[in-house]
Amino acid sequence: MRTWDAEVHVTALDEPGRTARLMWTHFEPVHAVTYFHPRARAATEAVGLRGYWRGYFAGRAAPLGAVEAAPVIAAFFSFAPLMVSRALPAVWRLATPQESLRARLTGAVQALAELTYELPEGHLAEAADLLERAASAAQTPGRVLGAANAALPVGEYPLARLWQAATTLRELRGDGHNAALVAAGLDPVETLAWRVAVDMSAENLLGRGWSEEQWRAARERLTQRGWLTVDGTATDVGRAGFQAVEDATDLAAEHPWRVLGPDDTNRLRELLEPIARSCHTVIPPNSPIMLPALPG
Repeated sequence: MRTWDAEVHVTALDEPGRTARLMWTHFEPVHAVTYFHPRARAATEAVGLRGYWRGYFAGRAAPLGAVEAAPVIAAFFSFAPLMVSRALPAVWRLATPQESLRARLTGAVQALAELTYELPEGHLAEAADLLERAASAAQTPGRVLGAANAALPVGEYPLARLWQAATTLRELRGDGHNAALVAAGLDPVETLAWRVAVDMSAENLLGRGWSEEQWRAARERLTQRGWLTVDGTATDVGRAGFQAVEDATDLAAEHPWRVLGPDDTNRLRELLEPIARSCHTVIPPNSPIMLPALPG
């Protein structure tokens, strides 16, 4: 494992938007174990949510309450409406939102306990304290899914607090990212089609419920917009356009780290690094959640 150059970190933490992206690469893997670790899957199945997508939609939507499909289609953004409608509200007949919340937290804590057993309790507690401070400083107006997670009760133990804070921050960032996509005039399937052209497996696009016809139509719209060539290659115009979306996402996610301050943010990054690297061991490289790689 390579160590990082201290000067690089200081520079990154001083540049607008860079801190938010750097910290995202460290807390997102902590949240993501809930989608890929066997213990997380077992916890949701234990309450009746059998099948990956039932557990996914119930667990992630549960902070919103027993909602119908429409708010989740809007909040999750990238899933085809028909796919969401097949899961919601049917999953609430299998497990209530409260049961789903308990199951997702239980599974995540069990997963993290397995992945971080070599780290001292003090290490995990300090990381949880700092990440909670960052999450509590986040701005929630206009960020419905992030706000719903921020309103959940604080966990009792360090791993529960760590996972919930990571989840709150990732959903707040996701809300901001969706807003940036909307502002850029990109719809869900266009966004995924763009990512497939650049850095994502086509299986991930089809895995979110979009048909071949919808995918082809999205590619055609991106071509007409000048983002793709006729053979599906990303253009400089498209790359610049999507980079503007990423920059807006990073800037919108910067506030918690400004409040936490550079010293505590850098300390949190150090604490999260071994946790995040361990979490990466159970997350597929081509995962559909487009998990960022850790610098290194």
